[in-house]
Amino acid sequence: MITLKEGDKAPAFTGLDQNGNKISLKDFKGKKLVLYFYPEDDTPTCTIQACNLRDNYGLLKKNGFEVIGVSPDGEKKHKKFEAKFNLPFTLIADTSHRILGKFGVWDQKQMFGHKYMGVLRTTFVIDEKGFIRKIFLRPKNKAHAEEIVASLK
Repeated sequence: MITLKEGDKAPAFTGLDQNGNKISLKDFKGKKLVLYFYPEDDTPTCTIQACNLRDNYGLLKKNGFEVIGVSPDGEKKHKKFEAKFNLPFTLIADTSHRILGKFGVWDQKQMFGHKYMGVLRTTFVIDEKGFIRKIFLRPKNKAHAEEIVASLK
């Protein structure tokens, strides 16, 4: 369950990206960060969201944002997803669900009466000092980059 609120300090994290590089929140100190959590690479809704962020990456960069996607998929699957859709941003593999847990987005879900653990699609916008400025609990996948920029004006 997501217990973080806008104005909270973002939890510190470290994980491996699609290239096997160690990525930490502290690497982005002094930068604005779009940290988006999604259930799975190469699924319809996750692809729509990733491609919207890709297609509007210039807009996000122009507004000073770095972008990181996090899902429970492994590095190899992230690498295929990145290559297939030409994604210009970092994807962190959180197979242990540690980062997902810190942000409260690994939780019980339900579909067709079946309960299971999964990722709550959520985006956190983190400022240059590491504080959460905006939380999108239900991102508009087809217009996510635009809603991020618009919300902070």
